[in-house]
Amino acid sequence: MTEKKDKLTIALEQGLESNKSVIKHKMFAPTTQVQMAFLAKDMGLYPYFIPNFGQIGPRTLINGKETIMLGSNNYMGLANHPEMIQTGIEALKKYGTGCTGSRFLNGTLDLHIELEDKLAKFFNKESALCFSTGMQANLGTIAGITTKDDHIVSDENNHASIIDGCRLSYGKTHVYKHDDMDDLERVLESLPAGGNHWVVTDGIFSMEGNLAQIPRIIELARHHGARVIIDDAHGIGYLGDHGEGSCGLFNVMDQVDILTGTFSKSFACIGGFSVASEEIIHHLKHHARSLIYSASMPPVMTACAIKALEIFYREDGLRKQVLINAGNFRKGVEAIGFRTVPQRIPTPIVPIIIGDAFKMLKMNKSLLAAGLYTNPVVPPAAPEALLRTSLMATHTQKDIDDALEILQRVGKKEGVLEG
Repeated sequence: MTEKKDKLTIALEQGLESNKSVIKHKMFAPTTQVQMAFLAKDMGLYPYFIPNFGQIGPRTLINGKETIMLGSNNYMGLANHPEMIQTGIEALKKYGTGCTGSRFLNGTLDLHIELEDKLAKFFNKESALCFSTGMQANLGTIAGITTKDDHIVSDENNHASIIDGCRLSYGKTHVYKHDDMDDLERVLESLPAGGNHWVVTDGIFSMEGNLAQIPRIIELARHHGARVIIDDAHGIGYLGDHGEGSCGLFNVMDQVDILTGTFSKSFACIGGFSVASEEIIHHLKHHARSLIYSASMPPVMTACAIKALEIFYREDGLRKQVLINAGNFRKGVEAIGFRTVPQRIPTPIVPIIIGDAFKMLKMNKSLLAAGLYTNPVVPPAAPEALLRTSLMATHTQKDIDDALEILQRVGKKEGVLEG
């Protein structure tokens, strides 16, 4: 157990004591995440698995109340887009609800082939492969492309799907300090000869919303004979000339060996993908276990992903608007007095650092009661307890102003901001 987790446990236990409660769940050790979840429930602060009762747009219905949604990854606002909805309806009528089989056997539709062809063209790669989720894309790609003689170099703040993909790999994983190019160089220099060497990183880090130093990562990798995998789940859709993501922004797509992504963010559906050379994709088709042993993407989601690519390419206004909204919200958050994370470029993710986990959970509950949904994040998912907020292209200025007013009011009430 790390020191950060211990601090969270202590904070929750102190909260229980102050409420004259007791730890009732003896089955689990008090320092496990499960026990901490029980503690939060006992305190009435459990913040997860809260149901929405409508479409996930700028505002949604939670607990019978209209709520401003600042916790969705629907960056381009396509979850409510009429073309997306109509496309899904038509695919449902034509193909039914699911494929009931793996892509490897009976689960491939002409829609899957069309989506993969269009993904390869969109990202200027030779070939593409679709998985049932973004998590499975990283699990299958990282574990499927590496062997026991390979070495993987991974940023310490990479997404869980990358971490688990490295764990499933037969190769050896080496971790470098987050966003520290000197440490990346040190790790690369220390790698033994033999096997393939891979550097893997998020393009946009999901909690702080910061952009990886992709050109420098590529430069160091190439200098040391390593290949590069970028997971750009949180960058695709709004960055680049047509939404190609952070690699498109830096114009380095041709220097990235494998790009992975998900359809559950800007694409507003579900699934995942890898794009790479034809040789790599052919290899993954026969080695990515998360592909071979999972049912394929449902036809509705596949058709919607195709439509999303089309919208990305043409909707320059949506891509610009999400960044305008994020910039306006970030300025407001900082003006109120909250602490956030500096970013190299603006992204839709605006973390609000609270620091103390107990105080963060209390504030999160009060925000929801006031009509504002944010994502509560505790270590080790982030270095400090924070509220992860994210903007959509479809948020209005009134949505942003109302959210800032609620944040300020609740922040003062909970003692996070000075009164």
